[in-house]
Amino acid sequence: MNYEERLQELLDELDLFEDWTERYEYIISLGKKLAPLDDVYKTDDALIKGCQSRVWLHTEPKGDILLLSADSDSLITKGLIAIFIRLLSGLTPSEIIAADMSGLDKTGLKDHLAPTRANALNSMSGQIKQAAAQMLSCQ
Repeated sequence: MNYEERLQELLDELDLFEDWTERYEYIISLGKKLAPLDDVYKTDDALIKGCQSRVWLHTEPKGDILLLSADSDSLITKGLIAIFIRLLSGLTPSEIIAADMSGLDKTGLKDHLAPTRANALNSMSGQIKQAAAQMLSCQ
């Protein structure tokens, strides 16, 4: 699936929930389903700057795609990074760079998160796109 299809699938799933308490629980469950990130990747260099919680992002080129893995010390933040992994991992760097992340605004997340967590979404997106640009420049 491409980014737009992945985003639409996420939006459709979130629409199934009647209120934001249920949506938060769903987002947290996405984080709980993330594969554990090996401690070797939990370095200061892998920390996403601008996040209130500690969020580690590991990027790994595989052929012409970029694989993403991550972890956080906060359940809600881990769920948020799980959304980015779901939307972007396995895409080409060009697809990641071209992904219109404002599409996430349709989820309503930014309106229902504390300002620091809403800013974290921008930081997560920025760091992922930066990794994609770096991979693209090395090809």
